[in-house]
Amino acid sequence: MISVSRRLAQVPASPIRKLVPLATAAKKQGVRVYHLNIGDPDIETPAAMMKVLQTWKTNPIGYSQSQGEPVFLESLRWYYHKIGFPFIDAQNIQVTSGGSEGISMALFGICSPGDEVIVFEPFYANYNTYAVVNGVTLVPIRTSIKDGFHLPRESVIEKRITKRTRAILFCNPSNPTGTVYTKSEVEALVSIAKKHALFLLSDEVYREYAYDGRKQVSLLSYMEKIPNQAIVLDSMSKRYNVCGVRLGAIVSLNAELMAGVLRIGQGRLSSGIVDQHIAAKLTDVPDSWMKKVHDEFEKRRDVLYEGLRKIPGVIIPKPEGAFYTIVGLPVSDSEKFCAWLLTDFRDHSFRSGQAETVMVAPAGGFYSTPGLGKNEVRIAYVLNQTDLKRCVELLARALTVYNNQ
Repeated sequence: MISVSRRLAQVPASPIRKLVPLATAAKKQGVRVYHLNIGDPDIETPAAMMKVLQTWKTNPIGYSQSQGEPVFLESLRWYYHKIGFPFIDAQNIQVTSGGSEGISMALFGICSPGDEVIVFEPFYANYNTYAVVNGVTLVPIRTSIKDGFHLPRESVIEKRITKRTRAILFCNPSNPTGTVYTKSEVEALVSIAKKHALFLLSDEVYREYAYDGRKQVSLLSYMEKIPNQAIVLDSMSKRYNVCGVRLGAIVSLNAELMAGVLRIGQGRLSSGIVDQHIAAKLTDVPDSWMKKVHDEFEKRRDVLYEGLRKIPGVIIPKPEGAFYTIVGLPVSDSEKFCAWLLTDFRDHSFRSGQAETVMVAPAGGFYSTPGLGKNEVRIAYVLNQTDLKRCVELLARALTVYNNQ
């Protein structure tokens, strides 16, 4: 008998992508599927970045440096200085192939097999993937839809710390909940990390997207207070709408960690050189572009929130940032409902007459505790406002049909 490893069998399927075959089959039948299941926005990439692709002449396309292409490292240093953190230098940055590689590198860098990392559920599903890959045990602490998924008291968090605990990992603003943690919440985590000698990992992919006048509180603000413990995970994908430019970064003042993740980077050779030259043009993206994108996502948030809260039985806290929300639905099993949307539900009421449906992600995969999220879905409001209004209409009709079967 030849079999794959036990750890490979333990890698979970993505709740964001697992129903893709059903969506593909629906499209082959001529159905229009509105994708609210994945954070792949329809907003155009900045012109300065697109120009790099349009004018690329270097041939052959070779390797980059393992830490990162110098011009991209310099643009990242410039960015962190611009947002108020002049102590960040190139030596504190490791370029990664997407934010996902940054998560994996960081977990490998701070944990040995069997070590524990505290997370707040629901959490970004790929934390599960890279925890399994690196032999790390995630210890979930539940947050509630009733209070917008904000953090529990310090005492609740501290009760979950054991001799195996190495770190606390959080996402701010949060994917999948849209929660923006307050200054007091972030400072509580810093205090716990300092008190218990833990690493503190802050996933800040959606840093620019906080709404209703809120400001994201970055762990970078506290990095000099806990220089060997603070690790920021970053990405270009959502900030500049370059999801296919697979680039992220680890930022830390811990010299030993940064030297170690560089050695990992040397093993995988480099991130894409064309990708890095594209992203290096972030220095040419005007503040007006970022504000326009921010304001558009805030308007999309309003369209989705105001629409869904009118549907009987739907529970939706008002998202505070990012472009996601966890929504409670009047169904007993959201995964079955999400599959049914793709296999059975068809609506022809739109002006085109084409059969249409909507795709959302069952929320169970964003929890670690069995049974949680069973009647919830994650929605990514990444489509234009007209399409979002149509999606709300589709979900309302679908819930009526589903619950009257």
